[in-house]
Amino acid sequence: MRTQRQLVDYSLKRRAVLREVRAGQLGTKEVCDASPYLKSAARFHGEPTEIRCPICRREFLTNVHYIYGDELKQSAGQARSLAELSTLAMTFREFQVFVVEVCRGCSWNHLVEQYLLGRDGDADAPDVATAAPRRTSRPQRAM
Repeated sequence: MRTQRQLVDYSLKRRAVLREVRAGQLGTKEVCDASPYLKSAARFHGEPTEIRCPICRREFLTNVHYIYGDELKQSAGQARSLAELSTLAMTFREFQVFVVEVCRGCSWNHLVEQYLLGRDGDADAPDVATAAPRRTSRPQRAM
């Protein structure tokens, strides 16, 4: 019942950025620029990892999952936990997930990966549009 598909991994870009920082071609202020909103999302919705920050090497990184998609309406652009993602994947046909790693200490942040989630990737999932309709009103009683 795996619905994750079209994975794009940004680890090569991450390594290139870190190489530029270590070579002095990029300053830490340029890469340690997480917004207060991103750091707050990491605090409240993030998934802790066992990977130390590649810049400060003091803090462990936190992964934040942002969701985007036409079906999501007002929920688009929000950070969600992994548990919420699995529920949403069974609810919506398709939406995009962007995973950002964040250091809450030095503000390092980088896009880790992006992928699609949703029922369109699960052949066994029932289509909500063709499912049996629910009754919305009570039938009239004969008097």
